[in-house]
Amino acid sequence: MNKTKQDKIRGALLGGAAGDALGYPVEFMSLAQIKDKYGENGITDYTLSNGTALISDDTQLTLFTADGLLVSDTMGKIPGNRVLPEMFVPLAYRDWLKTQNYSFANAPKPGTPEGRSGISWLLDVPELYARRAPGITCLSAIQKLDNAEKSDFFADPVNNSKDCGGIMRIAPVGLRYAGNIREIDLLAAKLSAVTHGHSLGYMPSAVLTHIFNRLVYSIAGLTSLKAIITEAKETARELFADDENIGILCELIDKAVLLSENDQNDKKNIPLLGEGWVAEETLAIALYCALKYEHDFSAGITAAVNHSGDSDSTGSLTGQIIGAAEGFEAIDKKWSADLELKDIILEIADDLAADNEKSPDGEVFPPDIECKYLRMRRKEYMDMLQFG
Repeated sequence: MNKTKQDKIRGALLGGAAGDALGYPVEFMSLAQIKDKYGENGITDYTLSNGTALISDDTQLTLFTADGLLVSDTMGKIPGNRVLPEMFVPLAYRDWLKTQNYSFANAPKPGTPEGRSGISWLLDVPELYARRAPGITCLSAIQKLDNAEKSDFFADPVNNSKDCGGIMRIAPVGLRYAGNIREIDLLAAKLSAVTHGHSLGYMPSAVLTHIFNRLVYSIAGLTSLKAIITEAKETARELFADDENIGILCELIDKAVLLSENDQNDKKNIPLLGEGWVAEETLAIALYCALKYEHDFSAGITAAVNHSGDSDSTGSLTGQIIGAAEGFEAIDKKWSADLELKDIILEIADDLAADNEKSPDGEVFPPDIECKYLRMRRKEYMDMLQFG
């Protein structure tokens, strides 16, 4: 099947959410505990809550990352504007923080000073006002954000954390942009460094972004996932040549590739890569599972969550990679049937896939894109567009 850009981006976001939702109920369980509860094969299907497979903070923050990028891109289409994703994605993270600090009923409303301070139409999605084991590092770092235009999170790190909260949300960067791939990789690292200041907290994001970009915007000569991973690793080695930790990251990536090619079972191989609580291990486990089950989405995310570690994050990244490689249409429909916010996830995916170029009648962008990413899709703004 000829997979379109839209199909690949849909596959990445829906696939990531599916891996997240599969792994979320067992995130803090050991493999032994998982087997005790779900049987020898571990968890293989969604655990439903009132008929719904719940996503975690991983997917929530991925959606807000996408929103920040799309606001930036839409603003940038206005003549005379010079905007960068680094300016708007942190603002989107501040919007996500509101969903963690308020219930939907008590959230600041449009018309109030705080209610007008956001940028994201996702603030009007009630289901996002839910705490799903958010990372303490993300919460504290975003709470401290007081200047979205801070110039260099590398030179002036916000903390010394390398946990996986920086990488688990970064997929939209690689899915959205074509062009200079080194700049795209570096952008992903910068946006991860907004909350995670250790170089092993943001360098893995550059590698992952490179992989997504090549899967969606394929180029001649890179015909296999293994080849893409190798190029991503070597590009990161060049981008961060002066970083003392780049060797650690590259060695772990090589180990993941080698383990994916042996004949040992996943329960022996995955622990050799770690538990996934820190970004380099999350990446390594996801690469291992994606390589071993490159054309079998269900097997890939199942392997990625059945271990003693950060199951929702390793499941999410694995689902994103295989989903981008195989496309949305190749994912078994059972993974989207009961998935929380499925329609929102696919809507954001389609917006990421859209070019947002001038329409034939000269509009800067389609009215729906303007309504969402300039006016937060809020009724007061929609009325202005319609009548004013």
